[in-house]
Amino acid sequence: MVTSSLGIALTSKTQTLTPLANPVRIYLAPFQGITGITFRKVFTKHFQGTDKLFTPFFTTFPLNNKLSPRKLEELGLPAENGTEVVPQILCKDADEIIRFATFCGNQGFKEINWNLGCPYPQVANKKRGSGMLPYPGMIDEILKRVMPGIPIRLSVKCRLGYFSSDEIFDLIPIFNQYPISELTVHARIGKQLYSGEADLETFEKLGPVNNIPLVYNGDIFSVKDFLQLQKQFPSVHNWMIGRGLLYDPFLPAAIKGTGIPADRKAYVRNFIDDLYFAYRKQKNDNLSAIGTLKEYWSYLAMSFDDPHKVFSKLKKVKSFDEYEDAVVFIFREFEWVGSGSRTYQK
Repeated sequence: MVTSSLGIALTSKTQTLTPLANPVRIYLAPFQGITGITFRKVFTKHFQGTDKLFTPFFTTFPLNNKLSPRKLEELGLPAENGTEVVPQILCKDADEIIRFATFCGNQGFKEINWNLGCPYPQVANKKRGSGMLPYPGMIDEILKRVMPGIPIRLSVKCRLGYFSSDEIFDLIPIFNQYPISELTVHARIGKQLYSGEADLETFEKLGPVNNIPLVYNGDIFSVKDFLQLQKQFPSVHNWMIGRGLLYDPFLPAAIKGTGIPADRKAYVRNFIDDLYFAYRKQKNDNLSAIGTLKEYWSYLAMSFDDPHKVFSKLKKVKSFDEYEDAVVFIFREFEWVGSGSRTYQK
């Protein structure tokens, strides 16, 4: 049986990197099924460098404000270990967004995020997420009703468009009319999902026409990636990282030069054990905890020296004992190489 090896300290065994000259804020992108409250609690306990945590999106908010226990838990705390949490809503109903923002404000949250970026067809085909981007008039009508009616900040996360990256240039004049706190742009179109390259040329054209604090999102997998993007977009100081952070949870600290442990593999082992026991507790030892862990491991495996074999060792486990044995094998037989030693397939 695996036991949690708690207590590896950052203070005694750290490698300090040179801090960046410009201020940098790093946000954890929302991932359905992964970045829920349990992950956020454990992640912020172990890793430094992240300034905001975005929740997986909420798709409905009831008229009577009566949420399920799981959703209530997700909206329980406006910060995790001192890091701000931002609830996200995927919605095309202005009244629903207002109810959601009011509830979140009463819970102590300072900001909600409107998801106009989800690319998956089952969402987009209903004119939600990135599927709403070809309809700027609809977005304008929603913002016109929402902005005067909410007690906290509203930020927006979107893509360059759904069918074409040109769609963003019809949207920016609309966004500029409203006091949106931040605009996060994933530099792809919805139809791409996560394939192909990020469209840096189009993102760069947003600077002169956009009046809202801009957050860049897309294909930050290493410090090298970040530094290249920072050089290309010197006016951007806020960065959202999704897959790159799930691949390598040390990435925000490495970017900021805030210190990372000398023995990263031992530190990750401590984290993954802690996460395992936290999921077991949250799910009352239901085996669904293993499915959630597998989903995360499909990303984390990328920072080991043989990602395919690492994930293959885990994906067929069906019990807690099998999972624990697989983890012991992985940390014994494979090396942690992290984001700096690999070019991830995009």
